[in-house]
Amino acid sequence: MTYDDMLADYHRQQKARRDHALASNRELIAAFRSFAFSKGVSLTIDNFDYVMKVGIIAAAPDLTRRLISPLSPDRDGLYSFANLSTRFSLDRFQPGYLFQSNFVAMAHPCFRRVLYEGNHFAPRFIEMFWNFDNLKSSRYLALDDDRVRIDVDGPACMERDTWFGALFSRDIASIPEGITKLRPPTDTQRINSTFFADSYCLDIKWTAGKHVRSFQALELKSEIVTVDYQCRTYHPARYVHAEFDISEGAFRHFDGAIQYLSREEYQQRRDSDFNHNAKSRSHLKACSHKVFKINGRVEVDEWSELFCHFLAGNPLAIEYISGSYPPHIDNALAMIRAKQDQYDSR
Repeated sequence: MTYDDMLADYHRQQKARRDHALASNRELIAAFRSFAFSKGVSLTIDNFDYVMKVGIIAAAPDLTRRLISPLSPDRDGLYSFANLSTRFSLDRFQPGYLFQSNFVAMAHPCFRRVLYEGNHFAPRFIEMFWNFDNLKSSRYLALDDDRVRIDVDGPACMERDTWFGALFSRDIASIPEGITKLRPPTDTQRINSTFFADSYCLDIKWTAGKHVRSFQALELKSEIVTVDYQCRTYHPARYVHAEFDISEGAFRHFDGAIQYLSREEYQQRRDSDFNHNAKSRSHLKACSHKVFKINGRVEVDEWSELFCHFLAGNPLAIEYISGSYPPHIDNALAMIRAKQDQYDSR
């Protein structure tokens, strides 16, 4: 399947998902149209849409302002967060959304990833703003004036740019099964090459069996890193697999490989995780070249040291194992942020 074929298939899937969501929520849409009409807002079916990362949306010029009147913004177009808090219910696990019984107002689209209204809210400003609790200050917020979400009980979404998932523990059997993802801090993009070896992310997955815990890790570099392999250009990704024998309290197998991803595979995989193939119809099976293998007993400390050195130059591996960056990285980040603070205060 070519890239154009995959893109066309993706758009077909998106349209089918949208059509199904709108059809299965006909009663909800009809009820909201009646509610809006009672507020003096006349809506047609064309005013509704389904946005996969947001929910069922009603959209019309100044819709939010008309629904929440007499609550009004100040001269800057901002709403008092204290007033919003009395009018709406807030959920600390869903920052950016303000709940009423039959609709959800939303923070302005500029707070979403790449300022695009179809994306999730970008980590972590809105979350921090939602939980900012300083009695000596007042908060004001711009809302999405033209859109509200009407599936009040729709799914919540939580994202992180730099870290999510379970922490590592030397007690391997206690690590919960699941996914962990690490990324460099968002304020280090310009120096990523120097301090993070051009790493884009480090994905980790633990799988629990009755007697064995399986470990996988995949390190993806930034888009500029490519290599030639078998006369083609690829994005390289270092891969680690290991098996931990619970009864022996040690690893029994450990291997490493280089995966070679095409441009299309790289774009699909880098913001996904090890469950990509289970969640997507576009299954990935990159070219792979195994570069080492150890069979037999490997102690946890030995394994963790080998794992970090195989991912040479990438402090994300050390962060996962130890819970912190190496001291020279912490010192460099502190200096960079101090200079940025001085610049911002001018």
